[in-house]
Amino acid sequence: MGRALVRCRRAAARQGAEAWGQLWEGLRPVDPYRSVKAALGWLVIVSVVITTLLALFAVQSATELRVITIISIVASLLITQFVAQSLTAPLDEMSSVAKAMAGGDYSRRVRGERRDEFGELAANFNRMAADLEAVDQHRKELVANVSHELRTPIAALRAVLENVVDGVSDADPETMRTALSQTERLGRLVDHLLDLSRLDNGVVPLGSRRFEVWPYLAGVLKEANMSKGSGHSRKDVHLHLDVSPPELRAYADPERLHQVVANLIDNAVKHSPQHGRVTVRARPGAAAEGDGSLEMEVLDEGPGIPESERDRVFDRFNGTHSTESATGRKGGGISPGGGTGLGLAIARWAVELHGGRIRVAESPRGCRIQLTLPGTSQPQV
Repeated sequence: MGRALVRCRRAAARQGAEAWGQLWEGLRPVDPYRSVKAALGWLVIVSVVITTLLALFAVQSATELRVITIISIVASLLITQFVAQSLTAPLDEMSSVAKAMAGGDYSRRVRGERRDEFGELAANFNRMAADLEAVDQHRKELVANVSHELRTPIAALRAVLENVVDGVSDADPETMRTALSQTERLGRLVDHLLDLSRLDNGVVPLGSRRFEVWPYLAGVLKEANMSKGSGHSRKDVHLHLDVSPPELRAYADPERLHQVVANLIDNAVKHSPQHGRVTVRARPGAAAEGDGSLEMEVLDEGPGIPESERDRVFDRFNGTHSTESATGRKGGGISPGGGTGLGLAIARWAVELHGGRIRVAESPRGCRIQLTLPGTSQPQV
């Protein structure tokens, strides 16, 4: 009985709050603090009232009409000046901030204490300024990260070629492999930047088709194994594939999915401990049977990703898989072996292009990245 009474009271309080909210919103057109139109309307009303009162006073006191007219005009002008100053102050501030932004200072903001249309405009202006500041920051980070990434392999490649030209070292297979690994690293960076450009322009169509998951992922892992020792890949990490059932089939764009899996494997290998293990697991999706939906996981045995960083790990130029490197050293920033933070951002883009979802899932050890692809609504044979 008591609980029912409490529920009734809460329902009544909710209904009362909703009614008051509707009434408050309905009064906005006549509230001079929440509507510029209302403020201007009240200005006219106050001016007319003052003029009328002064005219009545003149009639009662036999004061000359000229004096009353002058007083009425002066009073109206003072009130109009006060209201105009109050209304135009946010515009003056926005103009000043806009000039600062034109000069490259995106840190300034407009005060948004007002509750009227100018207050809404100030809030939108501040959001725009924040977006421009973020874009400018991303641009600076892109230049810094790309410069860093280009400098290292170019310097290494130049040193190798100079040694060969000067006769310090022979052009043997081992020397050429070193030069090739640096060239491959440059190629990966260029590919990432091209994919980022396509991402921004939205010009990448999907070529989805049906394929068998086991041989497809086995090919991806074979390529990853073959690339061990080149660039920043490591030879001591074991790759394991787990597909169930073995005849599992998926419906997706194989090229884009290859991009996702290769990026996730490369990232997991970089952050694995010595002689660690990276597992790629695939299962049917939770949707209708035979629709080609797919659930995949890439698990490593590294330090993992703190919960506070999981929402940011797929952001561009984040540059970190975790707050610790593969050797267990604290630090953030550029991940072991270097990286622009584009790989996981591109992986998220490719998954979302399929209408799927990618996230960092809970794991008792290491990092567990889970992705889901919806397949097609119509099962295909």
